[in-house]
Amino acid sequence: MSKQISVIGTGYVGLVTGTGLADFGNRVICVDVDKAKIDMLNNGQIPIYEPGLKELVDKNFREGRLSFTTDIGRAIKETEVVFIGVGTPSKDNGEADLSYVETVVESIAKNLDGYKVIVTKSTVPVGTNRWIKQAIIEEAGKEDFDVVSNPEFLREGRAVHDVFHPDRVVIGYESERAKEIIQDIYKALYIIETPFLFCNLETAELIKYACNAFLATKITFINQIANLCEAVGADVHKVAKGMGMDGRISPKFLHPGPGYGGSCFPKDTKALVDIGNRYNVSMSLVKEVVSSNEKQKARMVQKLEKLFEGELKDKRIGILGLAFKAETDDMRESPSIIVIEELLKRGAKVVAHDPQAMENAKAIFGDSIEYADSEYKAMNNSDAIMILTEWNQYRSLDLEMAKKLMKGNIILDTRNLIELERARELGFICEGVGRK
Repeated sequence: MSKQISVIGTGYVGLVTGTGLADFGNRVICVDVDKAKIDMLNNGQIPIYEPGLKELVDKNFREGRLSFTTDIGRAIKETEVVFIGVGTPSKDNGEADLSYVETVVESIAKNLDGYKVIVTKSTVPVGTNRWIKQAIIEEAGKEDFDVVSNPEFLREGRAVHDVFHPDRVVIGYESERAKEIIQDIYKALYIIETPFLFCNLETAELIKYACNAFLATKITFINQIANLCEAVGADVHKVAKGMGMDGRISPKFLHPGPGYGGSCFPKDTKALVDIGNRYNVSMSLVKEVVSSNEKQKARMVQKLEKLFEGELKDKRIGILGLAFKAETDDMRESPSIIVIEELLKRGAKVVAHDPQAMENAKAIFGDSIEYADSEYKAMNNSDAIMILTEWNQYRSLDLEMAKKLMKGNIILDTRNLIELERARELGFICEGVGRK
């Protein structure tokens, strides 16, 4: 039986989750305080780039299962299940900022007019769901509701796939009534035998942080190994392949590069360190991951400096890739931000290209850099190019064309996309990460 659901927040998590739940056959109201965003969605546009998402939004909107509003009170009153899908960014001290969650909880308490299941999709520190329960009881003076922790594991660029084919669904719960309602919502996933993990609230909250911290650790580990490979003359790709053949390790997330970024790994690793501090448990390994990752971003500029023998002032650098990874326009914590800032500090001139993230880049850099509408225009008259995002179109660069367009002959490929030998045959001074 389909459920009446509201999803508070139409950012990355809320919009993808709400649309997926609608496609499962539920009736979903997506809510946001940003009227411009809601107007955009009601007019057939979406505020983020995610492959396949617009088509899915259009379909469910057209078929009447998905709607958008700024009226949070009405949405809560009209639905039995309320998903919280707002952001939890990092504060300056690494702690998760729960101010958006607190605002939503206040609205839920004010509009609690019958039994509801309140589902936390947002990534929140351990203990938050128990706080949500207590806060609503105190504000509303009612206990006729349940709180469920249902963390998201959506990969940007693959989020639509992940909604319909998740590795697992984690449900932290306390009442059987709430458990049955959540199972009903996700019935479509039961049919394809998706694994479900039922646990208490604290376990569900920690699973999310543990997963992201572990994946961030794998990335940081292979980056440190790549740096060692450069020093000793080894090939990081062969090392990673040899590691990945071990079933206990697996080849996933063993891809060297300029460091991780995005909306999850940076803030979740910092938040996990903060949670450990609050409970007097040392998270020294994760703390080192955070530190090492920031150094890796800055190290890319140092590598470029060496190729120029130390002088970047007035050099024109073509940047290929701004998003933190391919198939997204997300620039949150992207390595490109640190790289470009460091280049500008050193007096370099930057011209950048990205297939999707240009508008987001303009909001960050303004007119301090130039923007090119193709990768080849970014190369034109440049002294060097840096590849920072693994977009497929950069894998098949026309190096002969690049040679004609560029003033200089330096390529720093931080994603190891191009054939170094072929580039060197054409006269490029070319370097990757973890490869001599």
